[in-house]
Amino acid sequence: MMDMTQTEKVIAHLETRGSLTPLQAMDYYGIMRLAARIGELRRDGQRIASEPYRTPGGATVSRYKLIREPQMTLTL
Repeated sequence: MMDMTQTEKVIAHLETRGSLTPLQAMDYYGIMRLAARIGELRRDGQRIASEPYRTPGGATVSRYKLIREPQMTLTL
């Protein structure tokens, strides 16, 4: 993921791993302003939810997840 932008790294992470916190973004990718990257993705049309997440140290941060449309199933 060396030649990807920070925003591309964030969306790839959300698609493959499901969620991302600011602490994970900093540890994994060196992204210090995750909320700004999320804002860019939302402006580009991505549907991303945020929810409170309590860290093991007791701090509360946002955890971001992609909002996926439910898959339609056919019943025969």
